[in-house]
Amino acid sequence: MNISLKNYKLFMISNERPSPYGKRPYQSREYGASNYSQPRVPVVEDTLKSAEIQIERKTFVFVLKENPRGRFLRIMEEVGGRRNIIIIPSTGLAEFKKIVDEMVKASDELRPKAES
Repeated sequence: MNISLKNYKLFMISNERPSPYGKRPYQSREYGASNYSQPRVPVVEDTLKSAEIQIERKTFVFVLKENPRGRFLRIMEEVGGRRNIIIIPSTGLAEFKKIVDEMVKASDELRPKAES
């Protein structure tokens, strides 16, 4: 059976077409993104408590904060000039603590693997 392609319409998808949805909101401003989005309004945050610990070469900063949307715990990890942040809403702090306690218990109970 011999099929001729001229009888079929071929459609090509081009990645060069503009998106019908416009600019994506996740594009960062630093890399020339979106002139269309509005600048963020600064949110007033009150610091309720903070603590800092150093573990090996890492510094961890725990800050309990409150803003109009509620309370949250911000955990910052600083290592070698880089900073990573996670934010946990206060409604999840008890569950977060439970999981961390379980991990500490498991770490204490499990024997370290033999070094080769």
